[in-house]
Amino acid sequence: MMSEEASSAPTFDAVFRAKFLELLAWRRDVREFRTDPIPVGMFERLVEVACLAPSVGLSQPWRFVLVNDVGRREAVRRSFEICNQEALECQRGERAMLYARLKLAGLNQAPVQFAVYADQETEQGHLLGRKTMPETLMYSAVAAVQTMWLAAQIEGLGLGWVSIISPDAVNAALQVPESWRFVGYFCLGYPQHPDDVPALQRAGWEHRHNSSEFITRR
Repeated sequence: MMSEEASSAPTFDAVFRAKFLELLAWRRDVREFRTDPIPVGMFERLVEVACLAPSVGLSQPWRFVLVNDVGRREAVRRSFEICNQEALECQRGERAMLYARLKLAGLNQAPVQFAVYADQETEQGHLLGRKTMPETLMYSAVAAVQTMWLAAQIEGLGLGWVSIISPDAVNAALQVPESWRFVGYFCLGYPQHPDDVPALQRAGWEHRHNSSEFITRR
């Protein structure tokens, strides 16, 4: 017999499912931002939505660090420039020329910048589900990022993940607790050119594969 709580669960019709697929398609990793500020309180509302993400043992290990200080932002930007040059030097031939043309970060334009961490020593959750797989704390924080990414897209905002960066440099710039493990650095704002095609695909760097290629059957 179905419980009263289960019977009151919402239903999602075909229109909603179609819109959800559209949302997923338009959620892009944005690199080119307008400099317009986002509405007051919007970042906090997006974090609130992110906190609806699943987490191992209900630990909610995610920690959001909003970076407003100019000096700290500059330290992060310098780290990106160093790491980006090192990455370029690893490429060869035409691939190197293509890499040099790619727009890989929006650090100079995005009005909002923040870092996400996973607290490795959080007592919330009482270690449930992570004794054998402590990395699930990181997975939980990434789930929160994805949830926030979708919420931002609904608001007409774009999110960009800056992964060409030194975690040590970011940690030093932001002075976070040692128990916090770096997940990523992000830019948030209004995209200059909204698109439902990944930027790297448009640039000819890589293409999407068919989903059937990722399924292994045993």
